[in-house]
Amino acid sequence: MRVALDAFGSDSAPFPEIEGAVLAVKEGLASEVILVGDESIISRELAKYYYDPVHIKVEHATERIGMDDSAAASVRSKKDSSMVRAIGLHKEGRVDAVVSAGNTGAMMSASLITLGRIKNVSRPAIAGVFPTQQGPQIILDIGANVDCDAEHLMQFAIIGSKYFEYFFKEPQPRVSLLNIGEESAKGNSMSKGAYQLIAANPDINFIGNIEGKDVLSGITDVIVCDGFVGNVMLKTIEGVGFSIFAILKEQINKDWVAKIGALLSYPAYSYIKKKLDHTEYGGALLVGLNGYSVVSHGRSNGKAIKNAIRFAARIAESGYVKHTQDYFGSK
Repeated sequence: MRVALDAFGSDSAPFPEIEGAVLAVKEGLASEVILVGDESIISRELAKYYYDPVHIKVEHATERIGMDDSAAASVRSKKDSSMVRAIGLHKEGRVDAVVSAGNTGAMMSASLITLGRIKNVSRPAIAGVFPTQQGPQIILDIGANVDCDAEHLMQFAIIGSKYFEYFFKEPQPRVSLLNIGEESAKGNSMSKGAYQLIAANPDINFIGNIEGKDVLSGITDVIVCDGFVGNVMLKTIEGVGFSIFAILKEQINKDWVAKIGALLSYPAYSYIKKKLDHTEYGGALLVGLNGYSVVSHGRSNGKAIKNAIRFAARIAESGYVKHTQDYFGSK
């Protein structure tokens, strides 16, 4: 699989992107990575690494979309930006997927304009893979659409099902609707309407509402919500994870007994940290589009970029988009 990488997307660009690309090709995670951005800077940094040049190429771009840039305006005004050019390579068929750790709104706007929505899909969404006690689960939308109606959530349920089925190779994934209670009558009018629509769709293995306390329990495979709720939940989970390890570190540093206990418990702590580490998953997929666009965290390091490339290559190889196009095209 060939992957285009926006080399000037992350907060520390282009260093994590270049490191991640080199790690990815060395581990055979992609057959080719095209780094898009200022060729002179990329080439100078690449010269510090040992790698097979057959597997890493550079595509020159003169501009960069910053984190503070207006999403839609920057996509229109910076057509030679590394992000827009990377997505263009995907549209042209030169790569199978595209990855950026840049401005999420701009990535969504540029991907929507360049790749287009899948026919009969009302709105694209951002779908993230989360660790749970039982295994991975997909949550969407986590930020693209702050205002939704019941029909949008029903489409998210279908898209999420297709994503989980073909990426994780698990037919009939369990789908839940995030709500303030498990009963079908709970929630606002949008949630109650979505419950009825999803429950009535024979193509969705709907198991009902799920409360926030059960999000990471692993009792479901796909969780559906609007982008406002999903983004708040995402940031809350991230914050809780950071806080837990900060508190543990503070307590461990207090006395030598705690240090000894921590040393003995290191394997367990290491496992939990790896389980909750967002860099293990690399990025979130922009779903509902005619292509594979993956957006990573702005704070991504080389390891996270490497994993985003692996994820992009795997999801492209799964054929998820074609299956989703076939489903909605038949409606």
